[in-house]
Parts: sequence; structure tokens; C-alpha cells
Amino acid sequence: MVPPCRAVSRTGHPALRSKPVWQSIVKRSERCRSSPSPRLRRVDKPTLADVARAAGVHPGTASRALNPALVGRISPETTARVQQAAERLGYVPDPLGRSLRTSRTHTIGVVIPDLGNPVFAPIVRGIEDQLRERGFEPLLASTDNSAERERDVVGVLRTRRCDGFIVASAGRGEGVVHDLVDAGVPLVLVNRLVDGVDVSAVVSDDAVGIGAAIEHLAALGHRRIGHIGGPLQISVSATRLAAFTNAVASDVGGAGVIEHATDYTIEAGRVAMTALLAREQVTAVFAANDLLAVGGYEALAAQGLRCPDDVSVVGFNNMELTAHLNPSLSTVSMPQYEMGRTAAKLVLDRLAESDGASQTVALPTVFVPRASTCQARA
Repeated sequence: MVPPCRAVSRTGHPALRSKPVWQSIVKRSERCRSSPSPRLRRVDKPTLADVARAAGVHPGTASRALNPALVGRISPETTARVQQAAERLGYVPDPLGRSLRTSRTHTIGVVIPDLGNPVFAPIVRGIEDQLRERGFEPLLASTDNSAERERDVVGVLRTRRCDGFIVASAGRGEGVVHDLVDAGVPLVLVNRLVDGVDVSAVVSDDAVGIGAAIEHLAALGHRRIGHIGGPLQISVSATRLAAFTNAVASDVGGAGVIEHATDYTIEAGRVAMTALLAREQVTAVFAANDLLAVGGYEALAAQGLRCPDDVSVVGFNNMELTAHLNPSLSTVSMPQYEMGRTAAKLVLDRLAESDGASQTVALPTVFVPRASTCQARA
């Protein structure tokens, strides 16, 4: 016998007739959505006003105390109190907001010719350290010693709204440097000079160190001294050539033997030394930078000549590698790190005082004698 059918409510199962469980579940779900989990609750970031209130100063005072570009404007005691309050609250300045208020990005474009040249690493480090102490950041670009690429990278950096530029120009008469000056962009040259433009520059006093190097060679009895110069379109090549020529004329009484390399690289130095040795029997060679001198070592070895017994060699820059060569390289030391710091200081000073006069700062060089020079052979 078939049991009678039981009535079923619209909710479906008979058990749901007395208590609509599904409705309770929906209501609980809605309550969960309207009450977010504490883990997802937004925590307000501390503001400059919070820092000022905690330090007991005006918000403008707090802003100046936290701005590295305004060092010295606020007393050390107040600055310390504001910085401690900011650290305690976890306050982080908003660089975008600052740039909108001041129309500055607090960035400086740094343009160098060759990232592979060890001479520029300490220069860039000096620039970076000085800029960061004043609340600025460098934007670095390399030109590969190309005037066309230099124009391109400067154009890109200008679209980034850099507040100023530090440039080691690819050439002596570069139009891009003239363009920056004409546009009123704060600019400083480092380890370079550009013809026909009134702009601040930081260079090394090459004549002093080169004069000491030639005097050292003359004292060792060298009279036939050669010079491996760099490409003449680069200002330091012309400067060092002039210093070499003057020193040889003064200390030796001759003109010297000159061979120009096509680039400041080891390979270019090897080629130039090979060409120089084919022209003249020299007893000493001064190279316009240390990489050229290393190439000179290779050329001497390839011809069965010994340094310094057959040919003494002197470089320029005092790169870190020079003390570890065999033989260790006599060289002229230039203060690369200080050159970078000085260039950064000059461009920031120009930002603070846009109508200040341009200046050229020549930092001292020192001759460092090592094992690559000895008494001239008879």
C-alpha cells in the first residue's frame, strides 16, 4: 500500500516550514559584508600636520626641518625634535606632493661618456653622495662618447623635468651643452670643458701632475719621451697634450713623440703604442690615461720589450687597478670623488642662485711614482 503524500511547503523540505534556515544564512552573510574584518581596515598614514603637532611646531617649520635641501634653515634642536617625531609616527614625505608645491623634481641629470671607464665610477659616487645629502637624486645616463646619443639622452632627461644637469660632454664643441645654457638650465661640466660657452666646470689641474711626471722621467735620464694622447675632440686630451709638450720642452728641451689613440681604451692604447714604437725609439712614454698605459704594456710585451727596463711608462688617473699591475703603474692621481662632490655642489648652488657667475674649479693632481719607471737605458 502506498503511503499518503505529505504536503510540502514552498520552501521545499518539510523541515524548513517552521524555521527558514536559508534566510538566516543570508542575513549572517550580509552582516559579514557590512562589517569588514579588522585585518582589512584602512589605517590612515601620519601627515605632516601630525608630525608638527607631535613636535610642537608649525607645519611649515616641520616641512623645512624634514627637507634636506634646506639644511641649516631650522635650528639643530628643532630639526632633531621634528625628525624624532616623524620617525616615531612612521611619517614618510611624499616626493610627488613636494614637487607639485615647489615646481621641482629634486632630480639632477648626470650624463657621462662611458660607463665602462673606471675613472667615472668615483666621480659618480661623489655626485650621488653630495646630492643625497641635499635631498636630491641623480638620474644617470651614458653617451658612449657619441654626440648624437648625448643629445638623445639629454632630451629624455629633460622630459623627466630634471632640475639641473652635470655633464661630462662627449666633445669640446657640443651643441647640446650650448642648448642647455641657452635654455637657462642649471648646468655644470665635470672632467670636461666645452669651447665657446660660459658655464661652470670642475676639472683636474693636469699641468701640475704631468709636469711632476716629466720632471721625474728627466731626473731618471730619459730624453726620448713619447706621448700616447687621447682623441683630440675630447677636452682633456688637448689639455694633457699641452701640459706634456710644455713639460718636455722645459725639462728635456725637446718636443716629444706624439701618437693619438682613437679612444680611451686598452685596445686603443695597444694600437697607439705599437704605432709610436714603429716611429721612434723612445725610452719612456706618458699615456693620457691609465687604460691607454695598460694597452701600452701589452704592445711592449708583444714586441719582446720589458717595462720599465726597456721603456718606462706613466699613466694618468690613478685608477684602482694601477697599483695591482705588474709592474705597478706610475701615474698622475686626480681627485675623482671630490670632483664629483664639487660638481654636485655647484649645480645645487646654481639652483639656489640662478644668476650667480659661472666658475671653473681646478682640483690638484699629484704624481705617484711606482715600479713602471726606472733609470733610462744607455
